[in-house]
Amino acid sequence: MSTPEPASFTALFPRAGGILAPLSSLPGRHGIGDLGPESLRFVDWLASAGASWWQMLPVGPIGPGNSPYASSSAFAGEPLYLSLERLVDDGLLSAADVSGRRDLKAGNVQYAEVRRFKEPRFDKAFAAWQKRGDHGDDFDAFCDRNAGWLDAWCDAAEDAERARFLQYAFDRQWRGLKHHAAERGVRLMGDAPIFVGLESVDVRSSPELFRLDADGRPEVVTGVPPDDMNPGGQMWGHPHYAWDAHREDDFAWWRARLRRQIDLFDAVRIDHFIGFRNAFEVPADAPDARDGVWAETPGEELLDALRDELDGLPLVAEDLGSVTEEVYALRDAYELPGMRVLQWGFGPDAFHAPHAVPENAVVYPATHDNDTCVGWWRSLDPATKRRFRAATGGEGKTVAATMRRVACATPAHTALVQLQDLLGLGRAARTNTPGTAQGNWVWRVMRRDLTAPRARRFRELLEATDRLPDR
Repeated sequence: MSTPEPASFTALFPRAGGILAPLSSLPGRHGIGDLGPESLRFVDWLASAGASWWQMLPVGPIGPGNSPYASSSAFAGEPLYLSLERLVDDGLLSAADVSGRRDLKAGNVQYAEVRRFKEPRFDKAFAAWQKRGDHGDDFDAFCDRNAGWLDAWCDAAEDAERARFLQYAFDRQWRGLKHHAAERGVRLMGDAPIFVGLESVDVRSSPELFRLDADGRPEVVTGVPPDDMNPGGQMWGHPHYAWDAHREDDFAWWRARLRRQIDLFDAVRIDHFIGFRNAFEVPADAPDARDGVWAETPGEELLDALRDELDGLPLVAEDLGSVTEEVYALRDAYELPGMRVLQWGFGPDAFHAPHAVPENAVVYPATHDNDTCVGWWRSLDPATKRRFRAATGGEGKTVAATMRRVACATPAHTALVQLQDLLGLGRAARTNTPGTAQGNWVWRVMRRDLTAPRARRFRELLEATDRLPDR
């Protein structure tokens, strides 16, 4: 293993707190959280609450099942997150164009309805943009800076120039949000799934970087081994990387991918960090994952390349699941913060227990893949409830507040609270239930729930646990 010389994690991650909330979950006029006025208002609310971080889920093109983790591109942005109000500000739409439908203004995301509403307005904005003619130096600079992925993305679209316009508009609106957040002392944390889908533009445009046969089919696919919950294991189906090909060009695709993410975000969570040490390979024609094997991956070489590209490693390692000592050693050698999830900390295994949380970690009461704290409490067996009461003094209606307090009181430099758990919501507000295909990624917050008293109470908690930033 190489001897890294990373920046101290305390410089990258001073003691702080924040909120985990998908961009899609924000309120707004057009059925889904977007890059418009509500996202700026949410940043202002975070700043008033003393939050230093807003962690999002991936913001790339939404995939099957409306999953942000099944994107068709590791680089592009999802056009549904474009703000129609901002397109009005740009003179590309009229106010009448964006008068929202009443049934889209509140409630869960209805992805099909949102697309039906927004797509014709994107068409109209694109036509107005084309008619304008001279697109300026900013557009040319965007295209030049992102040509490595943008050209392939546009070539795969039905209308290449429309696709290019939408990505440019996404980039402009995103930079407005990021600038607004920086002015208010709120940093943005992204999320990068380690694998990409077979049907993604990334695989189609660079098949040599993936383990495919002569017909373009995967030789092996991703998955996880059998366990008590899944006796046949899980078949994820992504193609594996051809690591020798990545080595030959000094991991250029990975460099570009994380450079893009760090252009968008201040730090990035690497989903399934285990894959930087070893990855589970299943024969592509296998009926389940029982014939899979673990294969070593070049984590040190990859992280060295990324550190060189990014002048540091502003990354968080999602080190959950089938983690080995070798995975922890890789994480620690590069001083990457890992994750601790308090919902898993009140059973016999103390790894995620509050008293076992280390300083170089990001701690959560729950993540987007967990039930809300209220829903979790209602599902617990009596023995776990007794351990929770004994360790925290909380229960029942106070469980979400207790978990927030416990997370913020741990040694972890970063404590992130899922927005639903800040609001004390039940299971109906859950973001995702792994292994299910319906009803995920749809919850949205109401503007009326983002109140000044809630912000004040969270700020008081952060101040009491030395997590309040110097603005």
